[in-house]
Amino acid sequence: MDLARPQVTATVRPRGGSAARLGLMAVPVAFFAVFFAYPVLAIVRRGLLVGGAWQFGRIVDVLGQSDIRHVLWFTVWQALASTALTLLIGLPGAYVFARLDFPGKQLLRAVVTVPFVLPTVVVGTAFLALLGRGGLLDAVWGVRLDTTVWAILLAHVFFNYAVVVRTVGGLWAQLDPRQEEAARMLGASRFAAWRTVTLPALGPAVAAAALMVFLFTFTSFGVVQILGGPGYSTLEVEIYRQTAQIFDLSTAAVLTLVQFVAVGLILAVHAWSARRRESALRLVDAAHTARRPRGAGQRALLAGVLATVAVLILLPLGVLVQRSLDTPGGYGFGYYRALGDADGGTFLVPPIDAVGNSLEYALAATGIALVIGGLAAAALTRRAGRLVRGFDALLMLPLGVSAVTVGFGFLITLDKPPLDLRASWILVPLAQALVGVPFVVRTMLPVLRAVDGRLREAAAVLGASPLRAWREVDLPLVRRALLVAAGFAFAVSLGEFGATVFIARPDNPTLPVAVARLLGRAGDLNYGQAMALSTVLMVVCAVCLLLLERIRPARATTGEF
Repeated sequence: MDLARPQVTATVRPRGGSAARLGLMAVPVAFFAVFFAYPVLAIVRRGLLVGGAWQFGRIVDVLGQSDIRHVLWFTVWQALASTALTLLIGLPGAYVFARLDFPGKQLLRAVVTVPFVLPTVVVGTAFLALLGRGGLLDAVWGVRLDTTVWAILLAHVFFNYAVVVRTVGGLWAQLDPRQEEAARMLGASRFAAWRTVTLPALGPAVAAAALMVFLFTFTSFGVVQILGGPGYSTLEVEIYRQTAQIFDLSTAAVLTLVQFVAVGLILAVHAWSARRRESALRLVDAAHTARRPRGAGQRALLAGVLATVAVLILLPLGVLVQRSLDTPGGYGFGYYRALGDADGGTFLVPPIDAVGNSLEYALAATGIALVIGGLAAAALTRRAGRLVRGFDALLMLPLGVSAVTVGFGFLITLDKPPLDLRASWILVPLAQALVGVPFVVRTMLPVLRAVDGRLREAAAVLGASPLRAWREVDLPLVRRALLVAAGFAFAVSLGEFGATVFIARPDNPTLPVAVARLLGRAGDLNYGQAMALSTVLMVVCAVCLLLLERIRPARATTGEF
């Protein structure tokens, strides 16, 4: 997720480079065509193709409905509000992580990243425990926000805080501070120097972070599904309702097209922002720009950021743990022990089995994501024209296109030989890998671009095959980035919910699906078990992030997120 642009060594492009790039792109393109484009297009076709004729008039009919217009308005409004609030709260944190050095900085970096890889179901559950009925605020002050916009907005800030801190902070740490100091020596005030020197340089990074936050909140599902209630639905939630509850594929298809167009526009603007971000900036080693807090202002800012992290991130996670231990008989592990019992209603197996299922699925999804994402990153290593930029945009689409549509599309398309996979365990990892691939690409790409191409050419001159050159030249240089990519892919696969909710079988539920099903049933036992499973999932994701921080290079050059 760190925005850091390593220096790219100019090399002479070898002959056959275009052919090699097309060869590397073939497998990822085929994977996305079969397991992403085909299911999505099948849903659209089934919804709008009636009696052999396309019913495009249905688009006008659906968008003309008042309740649909309300969904569209709320989707855009809450995404804009969430983005603005996240930037307002996250930018001070970006400065602290970029410019200040303090004890526990590496641990705190991992802590603020934990929410980003948590499943949206767990995020919604954490804020439900904090703000909902019987939650901390309700019990102490009588404040209940479980069905209000504020609960959704705060949950989105919690989820996306790390996007701003690490994307903007990654570049901020590499900006040469002497440029701002020179402006101050010429008579500019501290604020004027920051406004005229630093802010313009940070502009593309801020824009990129804002666009990513807007994308994630525009397509929000799990958070709104749990916290929003019937009066607050985003496009993603409405697609799920029309598909799974009302069975109106025509309306769902129209909403999918609307979301697809919106996401395409967002990604196009993001790609333009990324190209601006790669413009010539005077970058230095991030390790030399952070200093101990000096003066009352910097110490107060550091204290404010630490307080923000404590209230915004640690408090919801702590309340989640507290609720999982708060049993009718007092504090204990009763809800955790109950996870080992099958009630024959919500699950066909004990809920605890969801832990093992999720780990197995996530490991398989990580392997798939590394293969597909690694090939894609290698194909994108040399910057090229529209073809490669289009391929890059394709890889990002699963982050924004309705996962609900993909999951339901799996059920209605992958049901005939040679792709009759509905009864196969691989169906869930395939859906999870679609979300993991973009993280692998964004993590690996900057590192691969930083490898001196002359090393590959020298290996080729000495008779090494492309595979051997990659194994002996690229792999040793990108090993750490590969581990970080695997960790991110594992974490996001573990928490995938939108598609998995359709395709996970009752006898093999994943952790997010199990949490959602438990929350959907009344009773303190089901609620307590949901909190216990959410805590288990949170701990697994936190451990994964802490390990990633330990293997992350000291200089932040392992990703673009």
